[in-house]
Amino acid sequence: MATNEIISKLNELTELRKMAEDLNAEIEAIQEAIKAHMTEADTDTITAGAFKVTWKPVTSTRIDTTALRKDLPEVWQEYGKTTTTRRFNVALAK
Repeated sequence: MATNEIISKLNELTELRKMAEDLNAEIEAIQEAIKAHMTEADTDTITAGAFKVTWKPVTSTRIDTTALRKDLPEVWQEYGKTTTTRRFNVALAK
């Protein structure tokens, strides 16, 4: 791919990411308005037209890896798993 094509793709990517941020902000605002209504109505489930909305607490238990590494480093060493990923990042050059 030629440099001009890469620049064009990066400009397009930047614009699309901005649009995604704007859409995500709108989505979040709508969700917060619905949650506020549910809080005021003191309910965790509403039905409106063809939609059923639930907003219920979910409890989960996870291992505190920071505490495990500090308190039981030998266990951490034995069961710790290292993974490698690649991070794609686009930033303006200075």
